[in-house]
Formats: sequence, structure tokens, C-alpha cells
Amino acid sequence: MPQREPAVLTWLRDQLARKRPGQEPVSAVHPSVAVITDSAAALPLDWTGSLPDDGRLAIVPMPVLVGDETFGEGVDDLGESIALALAAGKPVRTSRPSPGQFERAFRSARARGFESAVSVHISGALSGTVEAALLAASRTDFPVEVIDSRTAGMAQGFGVQGALLAAASGLDRAGVAAAATAQLAAARIYFYVPSLDQLRRGGRIGAAASLLGTVFAIKPLLSVQEGRIIPLERVRSSARAVARLEELVLADIAARPAGMAKAAVHHFGNEAQAREFAGRLASGVPELSEIMVTGLPAVLAAHAGLGVLAVIVGEDRADTVV
Repeated sequence: MPQREPAVLTWLRDQLARKRPGQEPVSAVHPSVAVITDSAAALPLDWTGSLPDDGRLAIVPMPVLVGDETFGEGVDDLGESIALALAAGKPVRTSRPSPGQFERAFRSARARGFESAVSVHISGALSGTVEAALLAASRTDFPVEVIDSRTAGMAQGFGVQGALLAAASGLDRAGVAAAATAQLAAARIYFYVPSLDQLRRGGRIGAAASLLGTVFAIKPLLSVQEGRIIPLERVRSSARAVARLEELVLADIAARPAGMAKAAVHHFGNEAQAREFAGRLASGVPELSEIMVTGLPAVLAAHAGLGVLAVIVGEDRADTVV
């Protein structure tokens, strides 16, 4: 019985066919450019797990500190540990990967025959990960383009997917970097958190904003712009916050070219709510090219806290692969 092709390769081939209608099929098997990222990209495990083990994608885990213990995302199952720690009021923190981790990833790509790499990372305003990757690149005799995504979650993940698609189409390092950058520029994040306390503890928002939310029971809608978390709107109830989040997302999708929008919904401790939200999006916008529901990576969940509902809207841009 013939072996079934991994789903992610089928995705790559389908995407390439859409980008290059009428042209000869392009191999999605042997790119010359490797893609490196970090675990903040929130790429679903079933998606990354179905990639061939040829080194085309490497995900460097970001450390998460729960109490006095340090865990590596992607290596340890962190979700339950973080949820229990947050519920008990124990400290949960994150750190950047070491430059040595990136050096190993870059050297591994070179050893596996890749000619260069594009390395796409969480916003430098939120983490020192980009600095670590740049330092590692300077120490490695291997051409690496390091990109500050200026974002996180699947907004960063869409950039990584764009890079993988461009690499699979045979583009060089500059073309792969340009494709990633185009996807990053097209992505927008909208999210709601029941409490701002964890964001305050992690230094991602100011103490005054957190106090406002606590004292006046304000439910904030947030975004990431220019690499930083910013407030979008303040509403008076959780139900209204989720409803308004949906309105903002639908307005964003409506402003994009018909049939080009794609979306991802992240959750932490509220998967049922996220799936209901995604179902409403799918019903309200049947022309959405893609929508996925996935748990927020531990490195982001540690800052957002329980009950976060995040929506990323991206775009299938025809000019990202030429």
C-alpha cells in the first residue's frame, strides 16, 4: 500500500499551486534555505510534526520558569503546570533562549546541506530572543537572515509559514525573507484577557493600566503594534469584550481582498470558548481561506494568563511567492 504524503507537504503543494496557477508544479521537498523560529510562533504541533525530518524547519524552545523550575517548551508539557501555578499565585516567568541554542540550530542546518537560513523571531520589544539569534549568527560561518517579527503567536507563525512556502518554491534567502516579511506585515493580533495582572507582572503593560482594570472592572481588548502590546478598547463585561473582539475581527476581514483572509484563534484554559468563537467566524465569513484553533504557547500563556482569547488575522498574499 503506498505511503500517504504528510499533510503539511500537501499543504505546501496546494499553496504553491494557488500561487503559481498554470505553471509547472514546483517541488516542495528539497529547499536550499532552512527556516528557524522560536516557540512563540505558536505553530500547531500536528502541523509541524508532519513536516519531513530534513531540517527545513527548526523551532528553538523558549524557557519558561514555573516557581524555581525551568522548562523548555516543546520538550516538557507545560500547560497544566502553568495553569496550576497561576491559579495558586505562584510566579511564572519566561526567558530568552541562549545564543548557543541558535548556534546549534544554524550549524545543524549547514550540516544538513542547506545553503543559508532565515530566522524569524518574537518581537524584540517583548523578548531578547532576536538579540540572541543575531549574536549566534555573528558567530556562525553560515549565511543567516535574522528577522524581528515585531509580533508573536500565529502572527509570527504566518511569517514562518510564508518563509517555508517560499523556500519550498525554490527562492533564495532574500526571497524567503521577503515572503516572511510580507506575511508578517499583513498579520494583525486582537486579544482579550480577563485580568491584566499577569501582563503587569511580566512587565508587558504598565502598573497604572493594570490597576484601572482591577479597580473599575474594565475588560481590555489589546493588540500588538510596532512590536509592543497596546490597548485597543475598554469594555465593562467579559461578554461584551468577546462580542466586541468578534466585531473587530470581522471588520478586519471585511477590509481585506475577498477570499484572501485567514485566521487563527489561540486559547489557554478555555478551548471550548475558542472553538465556539472560531465556529462563529467560519459561519459569518465562509470565504475565509483558513482558520485554525490552537493553544497559546506556554511562553505567551505565562504572560497572558488563563482565559485569554487571541485572534490573528492574516492574508494569503499572491505576491509572497513569485
